[in-house]
Amino acid sequence: MWREIKENIDCVFERDPAAQTVFEVITAYPGFHALLIHRIAHFCWQAGFRWFGRFISHIGRWLTGIEIHPGATIGRRFFIDHGMGVVIGETAVIGDDCTLYHGVTLGGTSWNKGKRHPTLHNGVVVGAGAKVLGPIEIGEGARIGSNSVVLKSVPAGATVVGIPGHVIDPKTKKSDSERKKIAAKMGFDAYGTSDDMTDPVAKAINHMLDHMQAVDGRLEIMKKALKDAGIACPDQSMPEEDYKGDKLDEI
Repeated sequence: MWREIKENIDCVFERDPAAQTVFEVITAYPGFHALLIHRIAHFCWQAGFRWFGRFISHIGRWLTGIEIHPGATIGRRFFIDHGMGVVIGETAVIGDDCTLYHGVTLGGTSWNKGKRHPTLHNGVVVGAGAKVLGPIEIGEGARIGSNSVVLKSVPAGATVVGIPGHVIDPKTKKSDSERKKIAAKMGFDAYGTSDDMTDPVAKAINHMLDHMQAVDGRLEIMKKALKDAGIACPDQSMPEEDYKGDKLDEI
């Protein structure tokens, strides 16, 4: 037991640069307290003292703001950073070296008995506000982005973002360079947002830039066809206008 407590303290220092001393972790880290209380509640639950285990977990929720059902199975070196609003359901299974941030829910999608909460394999990290729902499996070393809603199993080592959650595929970024060229001409800066994020405005602008790129390509094909047919077609490059608001200043 003491060895496990030492492991839990060590993993706080490994994953939270704000941790200063062992005394601070023991006295002022709700994630550490919630895990210790859960170990006691889980022991009571497995021993058949289910009301007592539930009552202990209720006290833990009141003290830490973290709700862990006493039936949940949690591995070693589990770390909850900040922790407020974390909810872990009865049939959830969490492997070793997993990390959850505040506002995470490991919940169910059914009122039926039996396995209805997710299984997190070793080394999974779930970002702040993410919801992982249903009897799904999150593969070893997977990463769940902040505020994502995950309803399907995730392969090992994958990164998931979005609502509903989808696995990021690096091969989908074919037209990023073209988008940046067009966006630069228009004076648009997306502040680092990309297709992989759930910002609806950035997504709409990316679709618009894709459409503009396709239209430009078709116009070039039409101009070539007209020239081949002997029809004069004056060359006109894309206007180098400033779209940052100069015209608005003239009004």
